[in-house]
Amino acid sequence: MPTLDDEERREYYRIEDSVALEIQRIPGADVLDEHALQDTSTLFDLLSELHVAEFESQHLLRQLDDRDRTTNSFLRAMSKRIDLLGQVVAQTMLGKLGAPQKVIMSEGGLQFESHQPFPVGTLLSVKMVLMPQASGMMLRAKVTHCHSLTIGDFEIGTEWIDLSDAQRQLLARHILQRQAAQRRLAREQSNPDPT
Repeated sequence: MPTLDDEERREYYRIEDSVALEIQRIPGADVLDEHALQDTSTLFDLLSELHVAEFESQHLLRQLDDRDRTTNSFLRAMSKRIDLLGQVVAQTMLGKLGAPQKVIMSEGGLQFESHQPFPVGTLLSVKMVLMPQASGMMLRAKVTHCHSLTIGDFEIGTEWIDLSDAQRQLLARHILQRQAAQRRLAREQSNPDPT
């Protein structure tokens, strides 16, 4: 399977972000093997599914809003409660994944620094918690480049593989929100409040 060339990579907007990240090589997987892709982290897998399910139900809530406002209000309150529980689980997972680290992210892939090199073509399991909403995502990626930065550090570039539509849309929403926040911050810094 060919990797994304420079022109294709540019079709996705990239952001610099800070995410809690756990990267693991998919054992014995030089080719895509569904049995090798099964992850043992049930809690993180459930958190990821929770965010995908919440995202997929949003259009149904918008449709219901026009028909039955009381039911819609109740379902939105329940959704908020479930979201809060998800955030509690995500905050617990942050402790296991470690401190957030700088990455460059797009709908097409992820670039990060690692103490461990990964050969081009290596398949990875990527667990990440996106901040500030503490959305957990478990994705699969294929290494597209691995460059040595300093002794013991490597820049790893990946492209996502087998993203569901909901996962892609969750990534896109996060990227747009981060982009808007970065633009707001840049405006505020260039036009400080004179009070």
